[in-house]
Amino acid sequence: MKSDLHRYLRAAREALLWKLEGLSPYDVRRPLTPTGTNLLGLVKHLAAMEVGYFADTFGRPFPERFEWMGEDAEPNADMWATAEESREDVVGLYRRACEHADETIEALDLDAPGTVPWWSEERRSVTLHLVLVHMIAETNRHAGHADIVRELVDGAAGLRQDNDNLPAMDWDAYRAELERVAREAQD
Repeated sequence: MKSDLHRYLRAAREALLWKLEGLSPYDVRRPLTPTGTNLLGLVKHLAAMEVGYFADTFGRPFPERFEWMGEDAEPNADMWATAEESREDVVGLYRRACEHADETIEALDLDAPGTVPWWSEERRSVTLHLVLVHMIAETNRHAGHADIVRELVDGAAGLRQDNDNLPAMDWDAYRAELERVAREAQD
């Protein structure tokens, strides 16, 4: 069971990272939603989540600390990369955070206890199993955001770079049909 959960988490991580492939430094930072969602910011945010949930929660400190992760950090500082933070910096941090998380996952049993200090008092006592499920959901949620942002940047879509997991079809005609139906439904 733990190996299945770990496999799903790893797959979600890789689905997220391929969304950055082949894009310019501008395109990985472009805020393409009203709330500023951008590809590199999603990776940076998930690096913080991997550290928070798999290092801090289980008393297995991550060797690096960042001002943007502290209590005094600017709100949403983990959701965007500064001009000085390269794609390689952010992706490298994410990979190191995931490696540290993988070590925690391998070292602990699913029923190993932990504490999530930023959760409410009645919910903060957790197990590795609960944290794994939470991080699979968190990572997939943000990988879904990355799917949409990447599609807005250059039209690339799908589960993996080598398998888009989408049917072969005329997407322009499909979208036009959906637009027609939406307009018809409003009348």
